[in-house]
Amino acid sequence: MRARIYQPAKTAMQSGTAKTRDWVLEFAPASAREIDPLMGWTSSADTQTQVHLSFPTREAAVQYARDHGIDAQVIEPKPRRHNIRARGYGENFATDRRGPWTH
Repeated sequence: MRARIYQPAKTAMQSGTAKTRDWVLEFAPASAREIDPLMGWTSSADTQTQVHLSFPTREAAVQYARDHGIDAQVIEPKPRRHNIRARGYGENFATDRRGPWTH
């Protein structure tokens, strides 16, 4: 079984870093998806792709894979550049604003 271990990135739909601290082990698909001729739905007989295991640390995920004989590839996360403004959100509504308010 092939699997990958990674730390999920922040989604575009959230401003915080929720669900990005844990490490995830997920299995690679063992077979290709097939199209159902009657309904047109895609399906697969491989149920391992539905398994997503979460671990608090990278080492715990690697140890789990080693103990269970899973060939896992570790993908290191890219560092995130923080966007922190000096005065924050309140700067948008400040009375001492340097430029005119435009949309």
